[in-house]
Amino acid sequence: MDSLVVIAAVTVVVLVIFDYTNGFHDASNVIATAIASRAMTPLQAVCVVGLFEFMGPLLAGTAVADTIGGVVNITELQSLPSMTIILCGVIAAVVWNLLTWWFGIPSSSSHALVGGLVGAVLVAAGADHVVWGMHELADGHLTGVFKVLLALFLSPILGFWVGFLMHRWMGFLLRAAPASVNHRLKRTQFVTTAMLAFAHGANDAQKSMGVITLVLLLGGFIPAFEVPFWVVLLCATAIALGIMSGGWRIVRTVGFGIYKIRPLHAVDAQLTAGAVIFSAAMLGGPASTTHVVSSSIMGIGASERPRAVRWSKAKEIVTTWVITIPGAALLAAMIYWLLGSLLARGL
Repeated sequence: MDSLVVIAAVTVVVLVIFDYTNGFHDASNVIATAIASRAMTPLQAVCVVGLFEFMGPLLAGTAVADTIGGVVNITELQSLPSMTIILCGVIAAVVWNLLTWWFGIPSSSSHALVGGLVGAVLVAAGADHVVWGMHELADGHLTGVFKVLLALFLSPILGFWVGFLMHRWMGFLLRAAPASVNHRLKRTQFVTTAMLAFAHGANDAQKSMGVITLVLLLGGFIPAFEVPFWVVLLCATAIALGIMSGGWRIVRTVGFGIYKIRPLHAVDAQLTAGAVIFSAAMLGGPASTTHVVSSSIMGIGASERPRAVRWSKAKEIVTTWVITIPGAALLAAMIYWLLGSLLARGL
């Protein structure tokens, strides 16, 4: 079999694995508040979330995929080396996801993917082959790494303040409500959790879709950067299966480690995160579900009892956010060097 076809197939498989790890890694962020507030059993949560995760990428377009696919520019390189670079970047993202899942750290899969791609391209082809987006910014266009970083930077800030205001507003509306309202709020979470799952699928599955489409373009399998429907279906399935596997280690951190979650807090967090993530998806911005859900819980806690927020845990999460892109980039560089040395020895 032609080596180009083999490397393309391997890269697509690894990207599907990344999508799967993205699913079970971020499952915790999507279901944590519903579990912590006792609105759903784990089985109910993963069934609801799995269904709407699958629907998200099928119905929400490909704006985020276009953004991710434009982070690097290696089309002028030969097909085999360029796909090897992509493969190393994605392997780094998968390894980073597995490591942070194992230690129960809610890191960003989006950061890991972008860091892995940029790190592999930097060491293999040089900085000129990374689309930083600064020249396009001067022309009034947001694109490349700058657009990705801007979306990843602004989304948690929006998550915090929208959550802060949402909880204040909901608290005002329900100020005279009896205690029985908690039962209705728990039922409401079947809808709000589904909304958050749809938004997560619409945003996160597109990241793998964008890179798979880039691989197909580099290999000459498609004539232009347009996401094929079978790629959409493949990524939607992978992320839904990942979600249904569950990332239970991180549920404890997000659902119980930041603030004590009650039904109203959970509804507010789900509405906030769903709105921010889906808005980013429509604008082509790859928001991090980890960032947005965690920051929305912090904002909700800060609006009610700032001293009750476990800011030390929040500090750990923020530290992970900061180190993920350079960490994944360094890991991708190491994988590329290792793979290069193995190929040089004929292994």
